[in-house]
Amino acid sequence: MSNTNNQMPENLTSIAEVEDAQLAASTETSKSQSRIVFERFLRHKPAMISAIILVVITVIAFTSIGYGPIPGWWKQSYLDAGAVVNGGKPTMSLLPTWLGGSGIHLGEHPFGQDSIGKDYFALVMNGTQKSLIIGVVVGLVGTVIGAVIGAVAGYFRGWVDEVLMRITDLFIVIPLLVLAAVLGQMAGRGSNSILILALVLGLVTWTGLARLVRGEILSLREREYVSAAQAMGSKTSRVIFKHLLPNTIGVIVVNATFAIAGAILLESSLSFLGFGVQPPESSLGLLISQYQNAFTTRPWLFWWPGMIIVVIALSVNFLGDGLRDAFDPRHSGKRRRRRAGLFAMPTRKEKP
Repeated sequence: MSNTNNQMPENLTSIAEVEDAQLAASTETSKSQSRIVFERFLRHKPAMISAIILVVITVIAFTSIGYGPIPGWWKQSYLDAGAVVNGGKPTMSLLPTWLGGSGIHLGEHPFGQDSIGKDYFALVMNGTQKSLIIGVVVGLVGTVIGAVIGAVAGYFRGWVDEVLMRITDLFIVIPLLVLAAVLGQMAGRGSNSILILALVLGLVTWTGLARLVRGEILSLREREYVSAAQAMGSKTSRVIFKHLLPNTIGVIVVNATFAIAGAILLESSLSFLGFGVQPPESSLGLLISQYQNAFTTRPWLFWWPGMIIVVIALSVNFLGDGLRDAFDPRHSGKRRRRRAGLFAMPTRKEKP
């Protein structure tokens, strides 16, 4: 018995040392929440492919024809007209010679020419610039307004919540396209019409995020750390912007990406109807509107801006899906379980 009693402390000591070593190793390799989210996002293949596509489109759009005083590498200008060559057909070829094509090359006018001889690649890149600027500005403005209104309404509750939510309901009741069309016409024309239009659209696209953030804040304001901050005498603004809003960053970031895609589609719809971007400015929706009658005779004038709108909108949506799954992996888990259940083969029950 004495030998057994002498061995037990040694065994317990060795086990404790092993556990301490494992705990120290796990502490050294522990990751922050931001790093975990970033690694989840990197594992989302559709989101990564979409991010690469968006970066490529953005880089080509802003470097090809330049922006403002910065010159671009494309020799044609979207302002200069010229002689229409070969009916304005695209000179780009993507079919190799060994497959019976003319080889891979761009030519003088890869996207073709319009009716007065302007290079359509330069026109489409100019429209892509404007559409991307509008989408990003609308997303940022709508996100800021929606996050602040939702946070204030959820934190104060009472009559403040009632007033802000009734204002939100008023914006929701009015059809967004009609409201945006009226405000877009008021933006007018001029050198700053693009930014003015983006700001105006941002003022009417914040309602969805405001409701989401309000719901998150209503649950977060009951947490212990909020009560502790209030007991320590923290100002209301510090509690909202330092303790509450950072904990809703997942909802805000994901909604911001979807807002950018929605803003690009909204601007394209308004410009197509004649209520958005006005000449001499350009956008992808305005190009489609201007050349819709050429769909049967010169379809490339319609397809190039249309395809870029679709690619940008899909890429931003896939990017939002990746961010949502990164911040809340339960979404991807549910989707995998649902997919597994959909394709699972039924098994036969064995007879007793």
